[in-house]
Amino acid sequence: MTSAAITPIQRGFSLTEYLTCLNGIVWREALRFLHQRERFISALVRPLVWLFIFATGFRQVLGLSIIPPYETYILYEVYIAPGLMAMIQLFNGMQSSLSMVYDREMGNMRTLLVSPLPRWFLLSCKLLAGTAVSLLQVYAFLLIAWFWDIAPPPAGYLTVLPALVLSGLMLGALGMLISSGIKQLENFAGVMNFVIFPMFFASSALYPLWRILESSPMLYYVCLFNPFTHAVELIRFALYGQMNWIALAVVGGCTIAFMIGAIFAYDPSRGLIRRGPAGGET
Repeated sequence: MTSAAITPIQRGFSLTEYLTCLNGIVWREALRFLHQRERFISALVRPLVWLFIFATGFRQVLGLSIIPPYETYILYEVYIAPGLMAMIQLFNGMQSSLSMVYDREMGNMRTLLVSPLPRWFLLSCKLLAGTAVSLLQVYAFLLIAWFWDIAPPPAGYLTVLPALVLSGLMLGALGMLISSGIKQLENFAGVMNFVIFPMFFASSALYPLWRILESSPMLYYVCLFNPFTHAVELIRFALYGQMNWIALAVVGGCTIAFMIGAIFAYDPSRGLIRRGPAGGET
């Protein structure tokens, strides 16, 4: 009997097996989201506080000129709506990464990461699941904003969907990359504060870039090189049926870079998560 006869045939996974894994991860994330109602409420409270309270106070202070994609003067609430949509995705990406840290230690991802399935595919499924949850949160925010007379063109609710998917993937991949270097769950909250608030406030989410340039050229360049700024602008233009090609290139490039970094970092043989002498993660 030859060795070939007793050696198991090595084969790749079928498309059905890949889809089964994707379906399981997405449904688990969706069920977790549905069962954690406080997560849904908190995701809406933050942007609604800015929309209903801060925007009302800043409306008379921060006048806005006619800037693309707007064709006329707009209220401050209308201007910050795309930034608040991106803020929802930013917080969701970080919260999804927080669950990644937990699952990596004692949840299902600990089992999945040692399964025969390719690690890049598992991380991609987790990223897609988190992005799908963020879309539900954003459209719930848009529904509430509609009652506040913040209504883009009807077609904008569809044209903004690809921009939301891409920005959600970028912010989720960033959170995943950050989570790869965190060994203890207690440390994640502090890291989130060092990422979320600088990215949000040093962007065009709350103020136009031309106004920031007038007050601080240095801060202007910080905002200009902030990927979150381009995510906001991509959403802003798409909401009005227009395309910002520079924002698209930056967000797409950052998504690829962050995801490659996360896949590399989650590789136990090369990345930030290495296996100790006993074979467990350190």
